[in-house]
Amino acid sequence: MFKLNGTIFMPPVLTLIPGLESVQFWIGIPFCAMYIIALFGNSLLLVIIKSECSLHEPMYLSLAMLGATDIALSTCVLPKMLGIFWFHLPDIYFDACLFQMWLIHTFQCTESGILLAMALDRYVAICDPLRHATIFTHKLLTQIGVGVMLRAALLGAPCLILIKCRLKHFWITVVSHSYCEHMAIVKLAAEDIRVNKICGLFVAFTILGFDIIFITLSYIRIFITVFNLPQREARLKAFNTCIAHICVFLEFYLLGFFSFFTHRFGFHIPPYIHILLSNLYLLVPPLLNPIVYGVKTKQIRDRVSKILHSTGPF
Repeated sequence: MFKLNGTIFMPPVLTLIPGLESVQFWIGIPFCAMYIIALFGNSLLLVIIKSECSLHEPMYLSLAMLGATDIALSTCVLPKMLGIFWFHLPDIYFDACLFQMWLIHTFQCTESGILLAMALDRYVAICDPLRHATIFTHKLLTQIGVGVMLRAALLGAPCLILIKCRLKHFWITVVSHSYCEHMAIVKLAAEDIRVNKICGLFVAFTILGFDIIFITLSYIRIFITVFNLPQREARLKAFNTCIAHICVFLEFYLLGFFSFFTHRFGFHIPPYIHILLSNLYLLVPPLLNPIVYGVKTKQIRDRVSKILHSTGPF
């Protein structure tokens, strides 16, 4: 045991997925496979973008930032989750639990900010192509990367501070989740948690709500410009450059908001559904992003083919 603000507090325990304890070992297998594929795919993406000078452009450098964020996000969750599923190691200290929660939300919000930057890059490239090279410089991209990380880290900190400083008494010390999620921790408190709920909603809508509005507006403007192009080939080429971004945008936000709202308002949904959705939200985007961009981006696809041929037996 350790003391927290004068109150004796037992280290929280991450449980197995409630209701699925008998099959938790088997659930860990596809999760582990998803993590390995995500790790390999995003690492390969980073290596290709770094080694290929022709890919040192804003769109691909943003993709590299997205890949690095995906690696960090999935790594924050999977090792501990597999420790619970396979090795029955549910114990985690309170401060470590809060730190994991902050890291997860920071990387989620960072990914959202990078998706916004990628949408703005496509907006400028299609709607104002002559000024794209002068607007989206490497310096601006560096500033955007630092800005979205600072925004995510600073806006995510109040949720952590409120739990640490406000909540001193807890009904139980068992977090019914496979990782440290904000609302899963807050619901353990035996005190008024309205401020914590409001803070969580404020951060979610300030970051994710802001990003999704401007991403949607960017793509609406892009579609208007594309459909006004006189040549069919030009329309197809412009639209094809956006397909991968739209797929990644949809799978990230649809999974995210579905998980977010079911966790807060889906009172009649079994707890294991909430937890599985939350896990998929953290694992599916890192898994699919390199696959989507690898399939839809010719330069990356050609580079992967070259690597595979160079490592072949002949």
